[in-house]
Amino acid sequence: MDIIATKLGLMWRIIAAERREAYIAATVELAEVAMTTIIGVAKGDEIVIAGDGQVSLGQTVIKGSARKVRRLSPGGRDIVAGFAGSTADAFTLFERLESKLEAAPGQLARAAVELAKDWRTDKYLRNLEAMLVVTDGKDLLIITGNGDVLEPEGGVAAVGSGGNYALAAARALFDSDLGAEEIARKAMGIAAEICVYTNDSLVLEKIGNDT
Repeated sequence: MDIIATKLGLMWRIIAAERREAYIAATVELAEVAMTTIIGVAKGDEIVIAGDGQVSLGQTVIKGSARKVRRLSPGGRDIVAGFAGSTADAFTLFERLESKLEAAPGQLARAAVELAKDWRTDKYLRNLEAMLVVTDGKDLLIITGNGDVLEPEGGVAAVGSGGNYALAAARALFDSDLGAEEIARKAMGIAAEICVYTNDSLVLEKIGNDT
């Protein structure tokens, strides 16, 4: 009985170790995919989305002035979207989001839910590796490949490797007299000082409630 118990204990330790390694590998893979910082700040009658310009391949900086925040106009209605992850994957998702908004003009939340549903269930789309922060001037949303559409509390949304740094900075500044753009710029500056995958080459787009 002691021998059996010992063998069973060893087997469970091996399984636990394999699970830990798989979890670590998945975490590292996600961090590599999202080596950037994107932030959205909603304050007053304005929403801003900002992102840095650094593109990294492993430990090497490939480009410092990439544009990860875009203004789209599906159906003649402006939205602003930023992405963390693969550029090609993000543009595929932007196209899908535009088509959803053309089918449901002015209904960003509905279009985001439909996109997240497709992203999670479609055999092709579920392999895409990116996270989106989107706004139409009214709603500020995070869309993920897990089927999540998140409306962050406190008027601040952030994703990417430096997202938590930018999020913390923006929340600390939110109750000050600064506007959405100033908060986003300062938060991104702090993230760039801390996160090695984020630089200070900023791309920023803003949109108002009346846009």
